[in-house]
Amino acid sequence: MNPNWAEENLQTIRQLMERSALYRRALAPILILAGAAGTLAAVAGYCLKIESPRAFVLYWFGVAVVALAGALLLVRRQALKDREPFWSPPTRRVAQSLLPPLAAGFAIGMAAAFRFPNEKELSFFIALAWVVLYGCALNAAGFFMRRGIRFFGWLFIIGGCGFLALGLCRWPGGMLPPAQWIMGLFFGALHLAYGAYLYLTEKGKKAV
Repeated sequence: MNPNWAEENLQTIRQLMERSALYRRALAPILILAGAAGTLAAVAGYCLKIESPRAFVLYWFGVAVVALAGALLLVRRQALKDREPFWSPPTRRVAQSLLPPLAAGFAIGMAAAFRFPNEKELSFFIALAWVVLYGCALNAAGFFMRRGIRFFGWLFIIGGCGFLALGLCRWPGGMLPPAQWIMGLFFGALHLAYGAYLYLTEKGKKAV
């Protein structure tokens, strides 16, 4: 084993553990931004009747790009404020843990959108696949942060699997709920709720 490689990994792990509280504080504005974007996008998508898999996938990929750009700007501002490099080894570790499930979600969405462009009910299952894979990504990233983010990830995994089971068994009444509702619930409301929780608890700690 290369001793320099081992030393670099130990240093990265140490920095991640030391900065876990900082990452928790930085998450609050990011989650609130993502939640606001998700909620507004879900309402707009429902009102505009974006239902076909192709339109649904391309629409939400656009929303994700906007939310990601906003998150990166917030992270960069926090890094400049704390006089730290934006693309540090700890940040790379977190990004690497997020990448596989998110890449899988992208691949599933693109395949479904262009293979079954007109199967409206498929959008419901695409949304749930994204929910579960996003939860897996959060759970993986949570090993480098406080354990709360892992629990947050499990909410997505369990909630997504629960809705998926109901969908496969046919939803009560025979109709599946609109996919936009699923996106608004998980990527909108849940983000807003957890972001508000982080903001209020961190504010409370500073007041003590």
